[in-house]
Amino acid sequence: MAQTLAHTPPQPRNATHDVTNQPPPLTPYDTSEDTALLEGLRREGAGWAEEEVRRLGRAAGSAEAQEWGEQANRHEPELRTHDRYGNRIDEVEFHPSWHRLMGVAVAEGLAGAPWADERPGAHVARTAGGLVWGHTEAGHGCPTSMTYAAVPALRAQPELAAVYEPLLTSRVYEPGLRVPTEKRGLLAGMGMTEKQGGSDVRTNTTAATPTAEPGVYTLRGHKWFTSAPMCDVFLVLAQAPGGLSCFLVPRVLPDGSRNMFRIQRLKDKLGNRSNASSEPEFDGTVAWLVGPEGRGVKTIIEMVNCTRLDCVMMSATLMRKTLVEAGHHVRHRSAFDARLLEQPLMRNVLADLALESEAATTLTLRLAGAADRAVRGDDAESAFRRIATAVGKYWVTKRGPAFTAEALECLGGNGYVEDSGMPRHYREAPLLSIWEGSGNVNALDVLRALSRDPGPAEALFAELALARGADARLDAAVSRLKGTLSEATETGARRLVEQMALTLQASLLIRHAPPAVADAFCATRLGGDWGHAFGTLPDSADLGAILSRALPDGD
Repeated sequence: MAQTLAHTPPQPRNATHDVTNQPPPLTPYDTSEDTALLEGLRREGAGWAEEEVRRLGRAAGSAEAQEWGEQANRHEPELRTHDRYGNRIDEVEFHPSWHRLMGVAVAEGLAGAPWADERPGAHVARTAGGLVWGHTEAGHGCPTSMTYAAVPALRAQPELAAVYEPLLTSRVYEPGLRVPTEKRGLLAGMGMTEKQGGSDVRTNTTAATPTAEPGVYTLRGHKWFTSAPMCDVFLVLAQAPGGLSCFLVPRVLPDGSRNMFRIQRLKDKLGNRSNASSEPEFDGTVAWLVGPEGRGVKTIIEMVNCTRLDCVMMSATLMRKTLVEAGHHVRHRSAFDARLLEQPLMRNVLADLALESEAATTLTLRLAGAADRAVRGDDAESAFRRIATAVGKYWVTKRGPAFTAEALECLGGNGYVEDSGMPRHYREAPLLSIWEGSGNVNALDVLRALSRDPGPAEALFAELALARGADARLDAAVSRLKGTLSEATETGARRLVEQMALTLQASLLIRHAPPAVADAFCATRLGGDWGHAFGTLPDSADLGAILSRALPDGD
């Protein structure tokens, strides 16, 4: 995966000491050198994309691409409300490294391209691409995710989709605000939440007033958290005469004039610093209706499924990235007369992280497979996707912050220093639990799915039944889950969803991972033979087998 010789840069003659016992640079490395990822790619129907994913993995781990990620976060986007002459422009300037990252992501099909690809597994291939390219930098995954998610929502208005979908599914990245139809490729953003409501979008106050032209409205109001304001078009929720509705808002109108899209400020965020998140206000902003009036939430629900999948994928990517960083460090660092990797307690920590990472990656690709088959008309997979995506979004993104903190600690004080890169990953992790619905929102959405239709629960248990009889701990967990499900309450929603997630992950590992991985996961996550922190695997766990699978050069 990486260089194996100690890194000792040339020292000046008057140096007070020699630099020893420090790991060499990780780069270049291959981010696709991930057995669980490649197996999942093939299993979920996108084996045809393996060569492309491997090529992208080598590019992601290059010194150049890693530097792009660091620069995009160090040189944050800047808001320019006016030009030098006093004209209102509301533009955001980005460092060239941001544009390089975006250019690769779009060209590699990580935005809207799968919707134009008829090959089975196209959406799985995109997710796998995100799992490897995401090792570069997390922030630019936001506009690519929103562009991907906008396509199925826009299809609720076929005449608009006919114009914009070919541009949203393009593999051409063309930054800059111009008439959308005059560009070779577009990016889409979203404007949903407002100050007074947040996730409760039905309390939105932005008003949509019909014009004399059918389907065309003007908006007046504000949005509280609109990321990537440099996108070409936005899907926005507003109150029309018939109720909450979805609208398409271009930044530039067909006649070349700027649509009213005043950016009040950019958010000063904990992490995700490379990605501009803004507070725009509308005043006479021209918008086109997407779907029927009063059906805004129904129109965007497919979009939510897509972005939630990407939250799971991005969390799994952060886990894998920080695991690789931690594994590289302990492979080369020594203490108390032994390499850290050879010390039993460190091996336990790293193996426990490896279990969590594999479970997250395997679930991510299973969800991507369900999404791919659902959009091709598979009703059973659609029902499974409906509940499992919300379950995965809740659990995997919740595990991310604890995981990255533990991986950071593997580097000791070095991990707490900015230039290690680990603090950036740590700050990134909590976002994915918040974006596209916090933990409570997703847990309650699972309850809603269960109460409205028996199909999602039936699909989930049908999936779990595929591993029936293979492990007594899993069979017992499925029985407990059925009992909990029959008594589900809002108060216990988090506990229920956690049970669902762990049971589903265990069933996937039992069916698809080696016995050492599946057994350790079931013993700890289902069997209770586990502490409250990573690194508490039981003595029976085969640490060597787990580590050799997760980090091929590490044991």
